[in-house]
Amino acid sequence: MNNHLELFDVTIIGGGPAGLYTAFYSGMREMKTKLIEAREELGGRILIYPEKMIWDVGGLTPTLGAKLIEQLVTQAMTFEPTVVLGQHIIGMERRADDTILLTAASGEQHWTRSVVLAIGYGILELAKLEIEGADRFEVTNLHYTVQSLEEFRGKHVLISGGGDSAVDWANMIEPIAASLTVVHRRDKFGGHERNVTQMRQSSASVRTPYAVQALHSSNGNAIDRVTISHMETGEVEELSVDAVIVNHGLRYNFGGIRDWGIEMGDWNAHVSSKMETNLPGVFAAGDFVMHDSKVHLIAGTFTDAVNATNSVKTYLDPAADKTAYVSSHNSRFKEKNRQLGVAVDDDEEH
Repeated sequence: MNNHLELFDVTIIGGGPAGLYTAFYSGMREMKTKLIEAREELGGRILIYPEKMIWDVGGLTPTLGAKLIEQLVTQAMTFEPTVVLGQHIIGMERRADDTILLTAASGEQHWTRSVVLAIGYGILELAKLEIEGADRFEVTNLHYTVQSLEEFRGKHVLISGGGDSAVDWANMIEPIAASLTVVHRRDKFGGHERNVTQMRQSSASVRTPYAVQALHSSNGNAIDRVTISHMETGEVEELSVDAVIVNHGLRYNFGGIRDWGIEMGDWNAHVSSKMETNLPGVFAAGDFVMHDSKVHLIAGTFTDAVNATNSVKTYLDPAADKTAYVSSHNSRFKEKNRQLGVAVDDDEEH
């Protein structure tokens, strides 16, 4: 082991909502915290749909995904955790003193007393369009995410896909596009029923069961025509387009974490109500976990994060309080409240 490594109380792997809220709450529990994210930016799965509106986070009015990430990151940095980006953790070694040595795919190492896995479904990889040469259009008008709706205003747009994101993007783009065609290889869409109905009742041309067969470019730089084919009859049709959006789902990669010995199903770690895995000192939160009271919402992720963090605290110090004092009565926020111009009762201990 590198003798110059700094020992942390807790290392959080994953920088999505679960990991970010864990970092914040770990600060409330006065633990020395490190957050490691495999990508070069924080936000997790929400980065895929920054333009989508999120309605179901308690206390927040409808908020764009990009704005929610911004707020989660700001909150996570409240107690100044150490943040490491661009490192995919694959290895874990338990040392004789019961501390844990984590190793990234690049070889970097991290030393910690405990771990919280907030890795969602692992490293997210967008399923690409399986057409030879399609990748050359990714720098022009072939899109796998929607970063800005304005990019599609007044354009002839084709969306390929039938999941939640494809349907949501269709409903957001249809009012501003010159035309919208939605192509899906099955008659049934996987999006929420109400949203699918909205899409079908709009001016969008919904073509099922069809798939994109070929991309064409007159200048070699951008797509201007698309060939679609009927999945049953083989009938083909050519459409003029200005932009193509592909949403064929995600591929998930847990890397070496599956080799650690954590009890897992196909996609989730089995944890206790305290977010404990079967490995001592290793806890988990968010989409990565499955337990009897699991709530598959961002709001549920926050509860997982709190429970995991409290479990870490009592694992490291069995005499510690089982939970942090609420922020309105927590001494850790006293000076921060003063900075915000909020009246503070200096006689209050918590």
